[in-house]
Amino acid sequence: MFVNYVFNASAFKHGIAETDIRTAFLRPLFDGLLEGYDNKFLLTGFDTSGNVLEIMYNLIDEQTVHIFHAMRCRKALRMLRNQD
Repeated sequence: MFVNYVFNASAFKHGIAETDIRTAFLRPLFDGLLEGYDNKFLLTGFDTSGNVLEIMYNLIDEQTVHIFHAMRCRKALRMLRNQD
């Protein structure tokens, strides 16, 4: 998907490893622009263990993303996914 990943220190605040973040980008469930923002995106995807992560990022250019938040998917999002 993207070639270059720039990680802010805050991306690791919840103990998510860089490898898991990169894997989530390769195995996305959802990837979209957050309403009301010009350049703030939410991605949910599977990490290396099959857990769902939610990741927030900005685009730097067509090949580069700036990742500033990553955590295990919140219960509310897991419940929405199970309703389908």
